[in-house]
Amino acid sequence: MRTRRRLMCALGLNLLLAPLLATAQPTPKPRRIGVLSGAVRPASFVSSAFGSFLQGMRELGYVEGKDFVVEWRFAEGQYDRLSGYARELVRLEVDVIVAFNTRAAIEAQRATSTIPIVFAAISDPVGSGLVASLGRPGANITGVSEATDEVIAKQLELLRSALPSVSRVAALFNPDNPLYPPLVKSLQSAAQKAGITVLPVSAGKVEELELAFATMKREHADIVIVLDDAFFINHRREIASLAADHRLPSIAGSTDYAGAGFLMSYGGLIGEQFRRGANYVDKIFKGAKPADLPVEQPTRFYLTVNQKTAKTLGLTLAPALLLRADEVIQ
Repeated sequence: MRTRRRLMCALGLNLLLAPLLATAQPTPKPRRIGVLSGAVRPASFVSSAFGSFLQGMRELGYVEGKDFVVEWRFAEGQYDRLSGYARELVRLEVDVIVAFNTRAAIEAQRATSTIPIVFAAISDPVGSGLVASLGRPGANITGVSEATDEVIAKQLELLRSALPSVSRVAALFNPDNPLYPPLVKSLQSAAQKAGITVLPVSAGKVEELELAFATMKREHADIVIVLDDAFFINHRREIASLAADHRLPSIAGSTDYAGAGFLMSYGGLIGEQFRRGANYVDKIFKGAKPADLPVEQPTRFYLTVNQKTAKTLGLTLAPALLLRADEVIQ
């Protein structure tokens, strides 16, 4: 009888304490996401591609500040800062690093072999050594890449439709970008088939841009393809102005370039790639290993044509080209 009474008292006490114990449970700490980019920190995340990543997290049910916090690191176009920022994120013991350009992904991978890394909007992850293959990345890294060869070949084709007599194409590249050699090679391969000569021209600093365009003109370039790079997108308006001043029809990947005054842009949407990066973060938070998550490539490419720039250059664009465009800037 005494044992039964003790048992009943214990059960009663447990029932009384249960609500108190439930409310005393510690609140789960927000996951920490380290974002590493070579770009300039945007004035507003809402209207930027980085905001698309945050939107992707919200669409997956995450609340910033409650479920996750972000440690933002922007190199402001100075790639030599990225290695230090990558090591800093590792010291902060973030749960995942999201790298928003190729050099950032490379530096993140050099900094850690254990923290999961998600990349977005990068070129040739296999050729750069980031992943073993698109289907089975291996190691601690995966994400969303661009279909570089296809995009560059199409960019050349589009500029030729605006200027059929083209015989020399300038390729503006950033020498600090470790992937410029395969990008130039992709362009050379596409140009060779059309009997066009490629003139690689480098610029990694603002003061080098004017010299680069002077070189293009001196070497009789007919058009210029700007190989995607954080430095170039940061200074897209200056580049667009120089291209117009030197009467060079221009094209690059992101729609931001056409909006800044390039003749055209053709490629995947950067914001969409950033948003897709959130899907990888979600899967990793739920226990997936980056090595087992295949790399995604864009399935849709967007053409933007700046008709105002065409008029400035004295070009009459074919109606068929304008009809193909996803957006025409008047």
